[in-house]
Amino acid sequence: MDNTITCNELKERMAAGAVVIDVMTPEDFVACHVAGAGNACIYEMVFLDRIAECAPDRGTELVLYDASGTTRAAQVARERLIEVGYVNVSILKGGLAGWRAAGLPVEAEDEGGMVEPALQDGTFRIDVEKSSLEWIGRNLNNRHHGRIGIREGELVIRGGWPSEGSIVLEMNTITESDIQDPFWHDMLIRHLKSDDFFAVERFPTASFRLTGWVTQHGVSPGAPNGIATGALTIKDVTRTVSFPAIVAPQEDGSIKAHATLDIDRTHWNVCYGSGKLFERLGMHLVHDIISLELFILAR
Repeated sequence: MDNTITCNELKERMAAGAVVIDVMTPEDFVACHVAGAGNACIYEMVFLDRIAECAPDRGTELVLYDASGTTRAAQVARERLIEVGYVNVSILKGGLAGWRAAGLPVEAEDEGGMVEPALQDGTFRIDVEKSSLEWIGRNLNNRHHGRIGIREGELVIRGGWPSEGSIVLEMNTITESDIQDPFWHDMLIRHLKSDDFFAVERFPTASFRLTGWVTQHGVSPGAPNGIATGALTIKDVTRTVSFPAIVAPQEDGSIKAHATLDIDRTHWNVCYGSGKLFERLGMHLVHDIISLELFILAR
């Protein structure tokens, strides 16, 4: 059943008393909305509370719209309202974009806020306090995870996309987050810092140097928008790795980046407990794959 209505139909229904609801974020609503509409963001936990403020009578005719009518935002909002007892809920075909294209009245307090930020060319320094490298190691029985501190780093943007960059990790700062017993926790940290694993006294840092970026066009927000390639150095070994990553400009001009990758630790001479290098390991068997997850804020 088609629950959408046209812009002309919406004008008629508004004149008859229908309540119009913008289901996008408050920031988008402030930037621009259908004249006379209310706001209840479908992405917020308080969505139904906001609807109740706009239309306490569940028999009220409601018309919902999102930004463009091309995603499920308005449809999901309608489904939730029907579930809780609203009986007359329609969706504006084409969303706010269609309404504006028809030249119909809008209200805008900060129309510039609707412009999506773009990556600006330049060199951006990594904020080491608000960036992190997380690791996960596993064996047959369980998994351990923690963080490694960042000493310094930068990201260079050219032509609107990353072109080069670097990050240096302080291996002596390695932490472990899941073992509660202080004795076993400290023992594992000593184990990781020893020659069994990362030999941090001899190799106090690890690093990654970005050497290439292939943009993935047409991806949805939150999906990797590029493939990063570069040189990963751990201990005395440097090898080339490639992995998907997200690089996203922020409204204040900073950049956030996120990437995950799995590496075979034995390729960097981190060999303790490897089943392909040792035999009859028993409880000392450790999986070769380490998962790394990087969260970056650069300014």
